[in-house]
Amino acid sequence: MLTPESHCVPSAKSNDSRFGAVAIGRNEGERLKKCLQSLSAAAKIIYVDSGSTDGSAQWARSQGVDVIDLAMDIPFTAARARNVGFRHLRDIASDLPYVQFIDGDCELIKDWPEQATSFLDLHPEFAAVCGRRRERHPDQSVYNWMCDREWNGPSGQVRAFGGDVMLRVGALDAVGGYRDDLIAGEEPELCLRLRSAGWHIWRLGSEMTLHDAAMTRFGQWWRRTQRSGYAFAQGAHMHGVSPERYRVWESRRAWLWGLCLPLTCLLIALTFKPWGWAIWLIYPLQVLRQTARNRGSWSQRAVLALFQVLARFPEVWGQMKFTRDLLIGRQARLIEYK
Repeated sequence: MLTPESHCVPSAKSNDSRFGAVAIGRNEGERLKKCLQSLSAAAKIIYVDSGSTDGSAQWARSQGVDVIDLAMDIPFTAARARNVGFRHLRDIASDLPYVQFIDGDCELIKDWPEQATSFLDLHPEFAAVCGRRRERHPDQSVYNWMCDREWNGPSGQVRAFGGDVMLRVGALDAVGGYRDDLIAGEEPELCLRLRSAGWHIWRLGSEMTLHDAAMTRFGQWWRRTQRSGYAFAQGAHMHGVSPERYRVWESRRAWLWGLCLPLTCLLIALTFKPWGWAIWLIYPLQVLRQTARNRGSWSQRAVLALFQVLARFPEVWGQMKFTRDLLIGRQARLIEYK
């Protein structure tokens, strides 16, 4: 249980800070303490809690943080939590031009706010700026390591950001915020609408946040990847006819490698046995192909390639779950991995 006596959150600045912070989380424990402590440069700190039972919401209140208990009679999504926090920030500090969103399992790097706000000050055509999210314990598991690789993208103008980002308040207001009903992939979907409205997104080479995935089991990776598959399907359903064919390729790739090819291979193997079973070599050959395309040492590339190919199976399962929900009119439910 969290206690008020430890890890006090420094008071948020109110004189020279030009951004507010919105953190979201549930049962983040010690991770939330580090998160809120790292936000001390913000003019206002809002924490949106989604039904924690570990005392983290009470601890945050004891530190003077504005805490909002998200109504849980509506299915939870991170997008809805961010929107609720953002609206509250606008109500209590309508003059702030920027908002830093951060997940409760992340810690903001000290120099990041100044770099981010300075960039947005100088570039009014940019709606958002993000940086390098780094995994806190990449050596703890192969899954944490893959998260760290996933977030190590190039700097410059980009098409999307993740959960941690400094956003221009006016731009976010103009496009209506995040979509409450998305259980995942809400950030790139928001970016699509921002770019369609004429805004741009920049990624600095600087470190922005430390993240604690705490992903040590195969089942966690499977559920997280299944959630991605669901998000691909949902995104393609909403914006697949857009000029950039949003999430169409990711969805088709999952269906191809996760369902169509396995069924085809099985049919060929049973029809032309015993030699027909050789058709299954298409999967190790794809692993070799991906290994050649990846970066890093040979062993790192091979491990990453193996999981890239394996990922198509939980992805297509997520695709099928979305298709089922769409057909029966069921509201999406969060697929949690922690």
